[in-house]
Amino acid sequence: MFLGIDLGTSEVKLLLLADDHTIVATAGEKIAVSRPQPHWSEQDPNEWWSATGKAVAALRAKAPDEFAKVRAIGLSGQMHGATLLDAKDQVLRPAILWNDTRSAAECAELTARCPELPQISGNLAMPGFTAPKLVWVAKHEPEIFKKIAAVLLPKDFLRMKLVGDKVSEMSDAAGTLWLDVAKRDWSDELLAATGLTRAQMPRLVEGSEVSGKLLPEVASAWGLSEDVVVAGGGGDNAASAIGIGAVAPGDGFISLGTSGVLFVVTDRFRPNPASAVHAFCHAVPNRWHQMSVMLSAASCLSWVTRLVHAENEGALLAEANALSVDERMAAPIFLPYLSGERTPHNDAQAQGVFFGLNHDTSAAHLAYSVIEGVAFGTMDGLAALQSAGTVVGRLALVGGGSRSAEWAQLLASILNTEVVTLEGSETGGALGAARLGWLAAGGSVETVCRAPVVRDRFLPNAAQRERLLPRYQRFTSLYPRLRELFVR
Repeated sequence: MFLGIDLGTSEVKLLLLADDHTIVATAGEKIAVSRPQPHWSEQDPNEWWSATGKAVAALRAKAPDEFAKVRAIGLSGQMHGATLLDAKDQVLRPAILWNDTRSAAECAELTARCPELPQISGNLAMPGFTAPKLVWVAKHEPEIFKKIAAVLLPKDFLRMKLVGDKVSEMSDAAGTLWLDVAKRDWSDELLAATGLTRAQMPRLVEGSEVSGKLLPEVASAWGLSEDVVVAGGGGDNAASAIGIGAVAPGDGFISLGTSGVLFVVTDRFRPNPASAVHAFCHAVPNRWHQMSVMLSAASCLSWVTRLVHAENEGALLAEANALSVDERMAAPIFLPYLSGERTPHNDAQAQGVFFGLNHDTSAAHLAYSVIEGVAFGTMDGLAALQSAGTVVGRLALVGGGSRSAEWAQLLASILNTEVVTLEGSETGGALGAARLGWLAAGGSVETVCRAPVVRDRFLPNAAQRERLLPRYQRFTSLYPRLRELFVR
């Protein structure tokens, strides 16, 4: 048995995986987010550990005999969070999370200090990343900054509690802006720009390597052997890719959750920071990945459902699906920038727009416009990835949006690539974490990282694509004309 622990923003999720790929049991424990000021998003790291213990107790109760057979543990987690520890490993302040935007001004300062940052890290400085958060702490909380002995990412704080050592791995470390992503090692230059050194960083392993063994007291409390190993693990998106078997160059997935991600595996470091593409290490050796990130995806559908007082998202989509082809082509164009946008615009001031409303516009038109607009935003992301030389093959569709066949078909046609939905893809990072534990215990990539069974397959429809392309051109022409108005 292999245990996956996925530390999300709102929940710790656990998954117990057998060596025949059977998911034996799952459990979860909710975590609260604190927002003490506008733009702030924080959590108490000790609550992560407490919630993990409660989730373990629930999982053991569901499958006690199987849980006792765990040989390895893998970790997945929310990326970018700044967990600050003193010399005695005590938490200095609440962790600053990935969706905390207080450090927008510090991003410009950091880039001015180190103009080579985008080339070394493969990413633009954005408030979500870890390094700008530390620049903010140094400026606004200097007494805390002076006491920092170590900076850990969220899942790596859990690891310290599990194995008693400070360790991170390549995929999560790549989201700090301190990693030389091509060399898969900390960058002294980037650390110095933040006033930090290697001494304050955890040591690095690959996600599929052993990072340590369970502490005797943890093994005893959880009813496990002290020989259980803990894998390096992965950041949430990299771990999700492992969970669906995306490990070869060209493999990828589209995630339509609160945000939207287009993730593609590459065989080398392919940065394209000018288009706000993220270039990170993958969770297995000699692999990297690119991501385009939309800040609002399936959340746009939730928003329009509330806006028109529809019964639920499924009912509203059914209305949209009932529209004729001509009615769909008469729908407004939707810019899905309800929370600003990352790829390709890197514009926190961007806003959502319906363009082309008239007296005939119905709730069904708006729903169609929203799923089409998110598909067009995904196309923008694909174009940004392709401009960096990335070749995309078949894409799996995961997240809440994967429940809509209409949305999947739209994506297949506009992206001009096969899109599939997979059995069990909703398990996300927890399954990938368990698989990384399996790899650390000696499993082979070929055996462990196999793709789940295809549930549905969607092929590009040439006629639909021909109809969509003029609307996509209108979509891409709107943002440049509105950018200055957003700023005002």
